[in-house]
Amino acid sequence: MNISVFGLGYVGCVSVGCLAKNGHNVIGVDVSEIKVKQINSGLATIIEKDIDIIIQEEHSRKKIVATTDYASAILKTDVSIVAVGTPTGLNGHLNLSYIFDVADHFGKVIKKKKTFHVIAIRSTVLPGTAEKFARIIEHSSGKKNNTDFAVVSNPEFLREGTAVYDYYHPPITLIGASNSKAADIIVSLYSQLPGEVIVTDIQVAEIMKYVNNSFHALKIAFANEVGNICSAMKIDSHKVMEIFCTDHELNISSCYLKPGFAYGGSCLPKDLKGLQTLAHDLYVRVPVIESIDKTNELQIARAIELIQNTGKRRIAFLGISFKPGTDDLRSSPAVTIAEALIGKGYDVKIYDKNVNLSKLNGANREYIDIHIPHLSKLMVNQLGELIDDVDVIIVSNREAEYVDVLLETESSAIIIDMVRLPDPIRLRRNYVGINW
Repeated sequence: MNISVFGLGYVGCVSVGCLAKNGHNVIGVDVSEIKVKQINSGLATIIEKDIDIIIQEEHSRKKIVATTDYASAILKTDVSIVAVGTPTGLNGHLNLSYIFDVADHFGKVIKKKKTFHVIAIRSTVLPGTAEKFARIIEHSSGKKNNTDFAVVSNPEFLREGTAVYDYYHPPITLIGASNSKAADIIVSLYSQLPGEVIVTDIQVAEIMKYVNNSFHALKIAFANEVGNICSAMKIDSHKVMEIFCTDHELNISSCYLKPGFAYGGSCLPKDLKGLQTLAHDLYVRVPVIESIDKTNELQIARAIELIQNTGKRRIAFLGISFKPGTDDLRSSPAVTIAEALIGKGYDVKIYDKNVNLSKLNGANREYIDIHIPHLSKLMVNQLGELIDDVDVIIVSNREAEYVDVLLETESSAIIIDMVRLPDPIRLRRNYVGINW
């Protein structure tokens, strides 16, 4: 395939070399005559393991050329990859001016093209950038997005120092597209690579680089804070984290990584507080670990705000324990919300088949006696009659019983979903998800 790559910096140089090595004819485009001359001399524009050899070999095979003439590059290719810089300004916002300058170039040239052209944005950009990029082209060219051309998101996940290896060994290849023809063309560029190819919504693809790298930063910060606590106690922190990482069921897995309601129960809040207290007593600052429960409190506050925004006063809880399949009410976020609503004068009713007040004892009973001593007056035994007698239904546990009743009942009550209910419920006009 004939491909043009806009931007000959880090991502662009690696893309030029690796695409050529995979058999494509590649034109590199940059405003810098120095970078263009380097590529045309068979030299890489960056210092990166193996890329200098690849550029030299593919240039000698005449698979790579470079130019400052963007119009010629667009007219001679079917696919363009945008890899120009998106530097961060002093206020933390991305500078997307280079991206939109490129969009303006495309608009002027695509106006003259008769063939379908695909533009894949590899640069790290904010959600909505591809849409704006397409609008600029439409305005300049008079052509129509997804008919005469298409803009897709194709974020890169390359690490400096191992970029060539990462290119050829991706954990996934991600493509955000709203046009199936364009998606298929970009998928074909990576047909020789291992790893799953995921085609998704454009804005989902655009935000993934931020999510990935923020989580990587969080992992480093968390490990360092654990290390600092261990160091203060003369514990081998590497042994601690090695054991931590051997658990692929919970620790290094997708568990607990689904957006939704706040955590609760007897273990997470207690043990988190214990580690925070230990760090405090050792005079070790751990701002990441200290902020975890604050984020949890914000999620509970968000749920309360959603309920208040309905303007309704008759509220039903489907589930009051901290998670399905248990009667444990300790530190349950649903209890915290119910307590707050009762204090504000709301009419609250609760259904939870797992909670039998007569059998509650010990710490569980003590917790309820402190927080909602009159819980027995709020509990109802029949789920059906509860649904018909309220204005707002809060689903805080994903019990099959609750899902079945909501699927079978066309209630006019507003459904506030903390657990991500099935599509038929989420599509209703009276539905609100906590963060989807």
